[in-house]
Amino acid sequence: MNANRVRTRVKVCGIKDPASAGVAAEAGADAIGFILVPGLPRTIEPEAAAAIMYALPPMVNSVGVVRDLSVDEFAELEQRCPCELMQLHGDEDDKTVAACGPGVIKAFKFEADTITADLRRWSRLGEVAAVLVDGSSGGAGESFEWARLTDALAEVALPKPVIVAGGLNPDNVGDAIRACRPWAVDVSSGVESSPGVKDHGAIRAFCEAVREADASLAGEG
Repeated sequence: MNANRVRTRVKVCGIKDPASAGVAAEAGADAIGFILVPGLPRTIEPEAAAAIMYALPPMVNSVGVVRDLSVDEFAELEQRCPCELMQLHGDEDDKTVAACGPGVIKAFKFEADTITADLRRWSRLGEVAAVLVDGSSGGAGESFEWARLTDALAEVALPKPVIVAGGLNPDNVGDAIRACRPWAVDVSSGVESSPGVKDHGAIRAFCEAVREADASLAGEG
């Protein structure tokens, strides 16, 4: 890998309080994710998320995570919490995703039998800015075969930027980066002391582990 490799971006998701958002930004996170899906341990009300979003420092993006909304519901929620990016993390069809764009992140679960087809499907849709590949549990902190993703990406012409999620933590994120060289990595439960409660030391350790992995790849070749 040469020294011109683009660095791996970091998204810290499931943020519920200003202090954790501030720690993530100071540690080097490029994006802060807010779970706007009702009834989950990391759910935050749109207005509370917006207040944290407006206090973020410049160049730190906000990402709202939603699931299986109609286009009208999506538009209403986006008005209440106008994040810079919206992540569709459900079973939305192509028509719905296109109507919610442009510039959305489309998330889907890693399945070995369909990963190549899924990458092709969403890479062809112009309104999708990036794809997020999650563990097969779909948000429950389970990792997947990173090397298989690498193989699938090699089969897809002009794939969209890939965000890797699912089971990442400070101890294994370097392995994930070295295995599949993603555009970004996404962490939530891997930097928590309990569901929905962020561990500030773990956030800092995660961001540092990403930098160390990038440095090791830049030193290759």
